[in-house]
Amino acid sequence: MTDAAASSVVRARGLTAGYGSTPAITELDLQVDPGEIAVLLGANGAGKTTTLLTLAGVLRPMRGEVELLGCAPRSRLDRRARSGLGFLTEGRCVFMELTGWENLKVGRGRASRALEFFPELEPHLGKRAGLLSGGQQQMLALGRILATDPKVVLADELSLGLAPLVVTRLLEALRDAADRGAAVVLVEQHVKQALAVADRGYVLRRGRIVQQGTADELGADVDNIVRHYIAGQD
Repeated sequence: MTDAAASSVVRARGLTAGYGSTPAITELDLQVDPGEIAVLLGANGAGKTTTLLTLAGVLRPMRGEVELLGCAPRSRLDRRARSGLGFLTEGRCVFMELTGWENLKVGRGRASRALEFFPELEPHLGKRAGLLSGGQQQMLALGRILATDPKVVLADELSLGLAPLVVTRLLEALRDAADRGAAVVLVEQHVKQALAVADRGYVLRRGRIVQQGTADELGADVDNIVRHYIAGQD
């Protein structure tokens, strides 16, 4: 193993995974070090969510290797969470009938820690989460994760359907978490904004990585990436 691979807290080699006997991703190689954000880019159905689910341990690999926080390949998701995994799945990961304060108490971190990332939430935490705006709900969900000082954060389409200003705040919080030492794997539809906070990126098409590089390298080719691999144009 190389020194770079040894320092990584998220690593996949030759990873093939999917549903039933049908692979959705094939022969993926990726790694993320502490303090890095890696963004997964691609059209719907490219295999981005499957990649996150397999890294988290929700799906078992068909072939290849996955390492995350030193956990055994088939360790349960709750064990990975106790080891420092935070996983924000697609959609609003909040308890709608509980207040904002109660949602934060469900997590293992301190509410005050969540407010370090999103101070604008404080005036609204007495309300039931179901009455908050979509952006406030997403800040609440991400803040609850970041309050635990996770070592790895997996975030799936956290900006889906949200206003640009809210997207900026969410991405800033992930960058802050990475700067504090977390390794972040982000699936994001806002390509330019994601690359602006990321360190590296992987472009997926039909379950395979077709392009990868630093955020600067991919940013210089972002129009082609969007046209060929996300919009699906020739």
